Amino acid sequence: MRKLMIILIILAFAAIAFGARIKDLTTVEGVRENLLVGYGLVVGLDDTGDDTKMYYQTISNMLERLGIHVPADKVDVGNVAAVIVTAKLPPFAKPGMRIDVDVASIGDANSLQGGTLIMTPLFGPDGKIYAVAQGPVSIGGFNVRGGGQRVQKNHPTAGRIPNGAIVERPVPFSFPETGVVRFNLNNPDFITAYRIAKAINKVFPGVAKAIDPATVNVVVPPDFRGRVVDFIAQVQEIEAVQDKSAKIMISERTGTIVMGADVRVLPVAVSHGSLTVKVESTPQVSQPAPASGGATVVTQKSKLSVEEKKGPVFTIGMGRDEVRVSDLIRALNRIGASPRDIIAILRAIKAAGALEGDLEVM
Repeated sequence: MRKLMIILIILAFAAIAFGARIKDLTTVEGVRENLLVGYGLVVGLDDTGDDTKMYYQTISNMLERLGIHVPADKVDVGNVAAVIVTAKLPPFAKPGMRIDVDVASIGDANSLQGGTLIMTPLFGPDGKIYAVAQGPVSIGGFNVRGGGQRVQKNHPTAGRIPNGAIVERPVPFSFPETGVVRFNLNNPDFITAYRIAKAINKVFPGVAKAIDPATVNVVVPPDFRGRVVDFIAQVQEIEAVQDKSAKIMISERTGTIVMGADVRVLPVAVSHGSLTVKVESTPQVSQPAPASGGATVVTQKSKLSVEEKKGPVFTIGMGRDEVRVSDLIRALNRIGASPRDIIAILRAIKAAGALEGDLEVM
């Protein structure tokens, strides 16, 4: 039986809450990345490009733009690959700034190793060109064939061009004229939204209000009118405590169990044991006497045995007001439970209503 590994990650054993900057807990509404996509060609491949003729029209069109007329049915090359180019346009990107791009083959090319992406416009969701990409493709791997053998590392049909695109058009953005800035929580939560608003009001009294678990409205004070950037920078430096859910994550495939320190266990008694059923088969051969004309007969004799190992009965939290996950771990380690046994025990404790937290199976 394949052994399972267990990784117990305990976030904290003491009820100590550490604050995080509002900048790390939220994002300013409207300040976001934008996705770009384009279709282009990678040239300079060592006969590892596309063989599909449907892409020859693209090559013919490219040459036509360069003043060279070659009919699509006359194109026959193996060092060109059709690719999809994607990029993320960061907020407040200005024309002339460079961004990274990802390149992936959409044909039957074997590798993009050594290839160069030629000038490819990148479009936004509105159909406008926001950047232009070009440059040598770095795939971080290889694909070598020869003598009927093949050696491959990573994915040679996908690569990246660091700083491979130049921004041509900025995404328009302006702060709301109402003087209200919205901070959206990365992980919506009622308690966290309340704590963020409370922390902001301690520094700027009466300006923040949590309107839902995902949004905190902040009114720009009169002293910061016209200096919204300064105000947002000061708000993002304020620390607030993010609330954490009491949750246990289980992966039965890998035997991984991740528990948070906020998971509590009510008083419960657990009996752990194992049942082993063994079936043994022994061949029995019946050999006929010499010159009797009989045939050799082979039968199977089976033996069934059942063995049950009694496990100890141990208690968790009896006579105590509160039991944390650390107590549960120590109790399970004391009986030498395997990862699979621990998963079964946790499910049984949850079913019994003694586990105060969510049990989620990945």
